[in-house]
Amino acid sequence: MFMRNILRAAALVAAVIVAPGAASAAASAVATADVNMRAGPGTGYPVIRTVPRGAPVTTYGCLADYSWCDTSYAGGRGWVSAHYLNTVVSGTTVVVGPRVGLPIVVFNTAYWDRYYTSYGWYHYGPGHYGPPPPHGPPPPPHHGGNGHGQCGPRGCAGTVTGPHGGTASGAHGCGPRGCAGGGRVTGPNGGSVTGGHACGPRGCVGGHRIVGPNGGTRTRVGGVRW
Repeated sequence: MFMRNILRAAALVAAVIVAPGAASAAASAVATADVNMRAGPGTGYPVIRTVPRGAPVTTYGCLADYSWCDTSYAGGRGWVSAHYLNTVVSGTTVVVGPRVGLPIVVFNTAYWDRYYTSYGWYHYGPGHYGPPPPHGPPPPPHHGGNGHGQCGPRGCAGTVTGPHGGTASGAHGCGPRGCAGGGRVTGPNGGSVTGGHACGPRGCVGGHRIVGPNGGTRTRVGGVRW
């Protein structure tokens, strides 16, 4: 019952936070000059690598003001100033901005934890280099599959299909009483992991359920109060 309530809450998050006007999937862009890819949306964050002028860059989304975009290049994942990214819209080359239709994304501590644990400066945390970011789920990694996402005033939801047929879908959002999220990953052989979490003024609760391709299951729930 406890796990069912968690997953029901996660499903409600996905239904509530998505608004009309879906954002498109990742887009291709080109660097207009030699530009640094950084570990966060600002020049104070560590440099991941330098993207050379004319290099193709995959862009997953941008901050709400389109000042910085979440990108990948040559195996690295990080943030590039949108001023140095061009793409083509309806046959016209434009600077990456609202016209491109990319998802609006945020920089958060989960993003830092996902992509930068192998770097020597990781332990300093993102707050050492810029304003402390909020907690939340990172954007999904890109592994040659395809996907789509939608964002609303309280959060985002999306689905990604991998090159071998596996899928991942999830949602995360925040409201007046806290934040909640949930998702499901299904492998190409039929196994799945479903989970959800929610945080409010009194603490957090979450859990997951694993179903193997042969029908075996494992469930785990937990919570923290303060």
